[in-house]
Formats: sequence, C-alpha cells, structure tokens
Amino acid sequence: MTDLRSAPLPPLQSDDHVRGPDGAPLVIEYADFECHFCRLAHVRLGEVPVRRVFRHFPVRSKHPRAWAAATAAEAAALQGRFWEMHDSLYADQGRLDDPHLWRRAEELRLDVERFDRDRRSDAVLERVRHDFRAGVRAGVATTPTLFVDGTPHAGAPSPELLARLRRSGG
Repeated sequence: MTDLRSAPLPPLQSDDHVRGPDGAPLVIEYADFECHFCRLAHVRLGEVPVRRVFRHFPVRSKHPRAWAAATAAEAAALQGRFWEMHDSLYADQGRLDDPHLWRRAEELRLDVERFDRDRRSDAVLERVRHDFRAGVRAGVATTPTLFVDGTPHAGAPSPELLARLRRSGG
C-alpha cells in the first residue's frame, strides 16, 4: 500500500483511549460511531489479540450523528467509562439521538446531568476536533482507517490483516 500520509501519525498519547494486552500488536484506529464499516472493524478487531487505540474521525457529511456520538463517548470518558460507551454505541448504531444517548448514560450509571454538560463542553468538543485534525494530517480520508506498524489500512480489516495480527499477537 502506498503511504499517503502527509504528516507523521501522532504517537501514543497519555490521554489516548487504549485497551488490550501490553505487548500485543498496536492498532491505532480512526473511526466514527455511525459508520457501518467501523462497526465491522470493531467486531473483527475484538476477535484478535491487539492493543487498540481509538481516535475520533466523525465524518459529518455521511454520518450526521457521528459527532454527537463522539462527544458522548468523550463525556463518558470523563467519568471513566469510555470503552463501555464505545461498545454501547457500536451495539446499536440506529439510536444515536439525545434520548438514546441519555439512556445509555443512565445504563452505564453515569451522572447524566454531568454527562450532558460535558458532551457540550469546549474541552470535549476540542478533544474530538483534535483527533480529527490529527487524522487528516496523517492522511486519513475514510473510516475506518487502521494504522498497524505505522502503515495505514483503509476500510474494515481484511482477512489477511487479521491473520497477520493473530500471528503477531500470539
């Protein structure tokens, strides 16, 4: 694959959302919560031993609720529940409007008033913008885009990429 990046991929940051075992292959994922291919990537990556880094890349032109979902995930993160909200959003992509986001916050036992205030805050909005801008600078043009060993892979992970990750992780 041709390296289309115009700037270096930002390295792992202390405030990145990371899950998976130390020592597993690192996958940096730029995705949005309304994208069906991102959901497929979420499912497929869940089947292999990887260390995942999630970064927001809400594509508003195709996914009008992606921005609201991204800010909901960041608001949940401020209460220590990013990955739980992440998984909940991918589990039901058809319900990303406010009443459904509030219900998810309640189900995760978040302080819903704080959640709603936080998701509209400048800090949360800037966090999502920061991820998006960094993705653009790194050459991300579509979702999902996965970076494995610094190499971008656009679209849901292929069987070949998954096999490579399994061999590397196991």
